[in-house]
Amino acid sequence: MNKRFTLKTSLLVTALLLLPAAHAQTMSKPDYSAGKTRLSTGYKADKAACAVLSGNAMDICIEEAKGKEKVARAELELAYSGKDSDRNKVRVAKADSAYAVARERCDDLAGNPKDVCVKEAKAAKVSALADAKMGKEISQARSDAADDKRNADYKVAIEKCDALAGDAKSGCVAAAKASHGKS
Repeated sequence: MNKRFTLKTSLLVTALLLLPAAHAQTMSKPDYSAGKTRLSTGYKADKAACAVLSGNAMDICIEEAKGKEKVARAELELAYSGKDSDRNKVRVAKADSAYAVARERCDDLAGNPKDVCVKEAKAAKVSALADAKMGKEISQARSDAADDKRNADYKVAIEKCDALAGDAKSGCVAAAKASHGKS
């Protein structure tokens, strides 16, 4: 289940980042205002739909509603302004939203699986933010993004090793260090 969740999370983050953002067509002020009103109404409806749930399911639902509203608001800003800086804000909003939902889903777990889940969610966020940074400043960001991804993946690998003991743990840590360029 954990690998399936990781795969789903990775696919979700990738899909969100690869979806083309709204084209750089600007909209009129009345359309922009109507869009903001529509977003606010949609968010309230999504949040009200969460009221029938309880516990962590309700928390997840609320995070999904917040994330949907945050991304939609960033996309609306991009559609209104057409600026490249707003395009990057859409990418960051998608990364932050996916992380918040993934982190909330981790609350259903306990112990080491929860720790691994949190590290995987953080790694996916770091990766998505690194990809957003690449869209902003390609040349410098490539090396920074690669380092960020490698460090995030290393932290996940080390967290997975914590579930082991003795020689198995030592071997796991050594393999993680070797595969992620750590000494």
